[in-house]
Amino acid sequence: MDTNDLMRLMYLAVLLAAVGGWVLVEYRGRLGAALRNFMAWGLIFVGVAAGYGLWADMRRDLPYQAVVQDGRVEVTRAPDGHFYLPVEVNGQSIEFLVDTGASNIVLSQKDARRVGIDPSSLAYVGQAQTANGAVSTARVRLDSLTLGPWTDRDQAAWVNRGEMDGSLLGMDYLHGFKMEIDGQKMVLSR
Repeated sequence: MDTNDLMRLMYLAVLLAAVGGWVLVEYRGRLGAALRNFMAWGLIFVGVAAGYGLWADMRRDLPYQAVVQDGRVEVTRAPDGHFYLPVEVNGQSIEFLVDTGASNIVLSQKDARRVGIDPSSLAYVGQAQTANGAVSTARVRLDSLTLGPWTDRDQAAWVNRGEMDGSLLGMDYLHGFKMEIDGQKMVLSR
């Protein structure tokens, strides 16, 4: 323990003695009332802390809003700071993370299975550099991608052999859109 830690400990001890002395003088002869007040404030503190923690969890689970209107798709920023787009791939709805740092459309193995691609039958001959290092990838063709009013056919994509939480919508698809980001909203149009 260095000198700063010792000084902090002494400060806290003096503060505790002052508050404790005030409580003893204020509630002299009424120890039951002091304990009730202490418990009430303790429960209030625990309730506020629990509410804050639950709110953070609930915000993470709140759905983002994607709205199609006037030939545009508008999506609000998710609580984690990212934009997610619901795209219909081969007739199945997949939630993609909009990733302007990704070059390609990248499907997780789970999402590949959902759209009718068997990841175990693919030849993982490609390689991609990610923030977590190099991963093996397999090139596939998607029959259709539908985002809002637009459908694109015979689209190239990659299936990632590594673990992914979700699929990525990269620039090879996004370059076909005019993309505007204004604070908490992203607007795509063609």
